[in-house]
Amino acid sequence: MLTAGRQPLAGRIGARRTGGPRAAVWLKQWLQALGVGRLLFALLTTVALIAAARQLGRTPQLGVDAWVLQGLQQWLPSQLGPPLVRIYRLTGVQFSAVLVLAMAIFLALKRFWAEFTCLLVGSGGILVIVDRLLKPLFGRLRPADSLLELQGGSFPSGHAAGSVVFYLLSASLLALHVPRLRIPLLVGSSLWMALVWLSALYCRAHWLSDIAAGAAVGYVWLSCCLAGFTVWRRHHPATTRPHG
Repeated sequence: MLTAGRQPLAGRIGARRTGGPRAAVWLKQWLQALGVGRLLFALLTTVALIAAARQLGRTPQLGVDAWVLQGLQQWLPSQLGPPLVRIYRLTGVQFSAVLVLAMAIFLALKRFWAEFTCLLVGSGGILVIVDRLLKPLFGRLRPADSLLELQGGSFPSGHAAGSVVFYLLSASLLALHVPRLRIPLLVGSSLWMALVWLSALYCRAHWLSDIAAGAAVGYVWLSCCLAGFTVWRRHHPATTRPHG
C-alpha cells in the first residue's frame, strides 16, 4: 500500500522537476539553431537602434537620406514612377493582410499546422514590434513632399520589415515541402522585396535609414521564428516532410 501510494507522488514530483530542464533544453536548442552569426546580428541591430534613437533625437534627417531621395528623382526614368507608386500602394497593410490570410488558408488546407503557426506568429509579431513598439518609440517624421498621403511614424519601415518576414518566411516554409523550388522562391521573393523598398523611397514614404532599420529588424525576427520552427521540427519530425 505504501509503495503504491508513493509512485503517483514520485511521478508528480518528477514531472514538476522536468519542466524546468525541458524548457532549458528547448532554449539551448533554439539558440543553437539561431547561430552565433544571427545572435551577433541581433545584438548589433539592437545597438544600432539605440544609437539611432539618440541621433534622430538631435537630427531627424541624415545627410545620406536626403541625398538618396533627391538622387532617385533624378536618376530613375519617369516611366518607372507610376508603376512604383502602384507597387507601394499595393503592398500596404490591407493587401498584406490578404496575402497572409491566403497563405494561412493554404497551409491549413494542407494541414501544415506547424508552418501555419509559424506564419501567424511571424507576421503578427513583426506588426506589433514595428507599429506598436518601435515607431511610437522613435516618432520620426516621414520625408516632406511625399507623393502619397501617409500617416504614422517613419522609423523603422513597416514595409521593409513586413516584406522580409512574410515573403522570406513563406518561401522558406514552402521550400521545406518542395525543395526544388527553394532557389526560385527565394530569388523571386528577394527581387520583389527590392521593388517594394525602391517604391517606398521613390514615393518619399521613407528615408533610406528607415528601410535599412526595418529590414534589419525584420531579419532578426525572421531568424527567431525560423529557429523556433527548426527546434519544433526536431522534436516533431513527422510534421514536415518534403513532397518533391
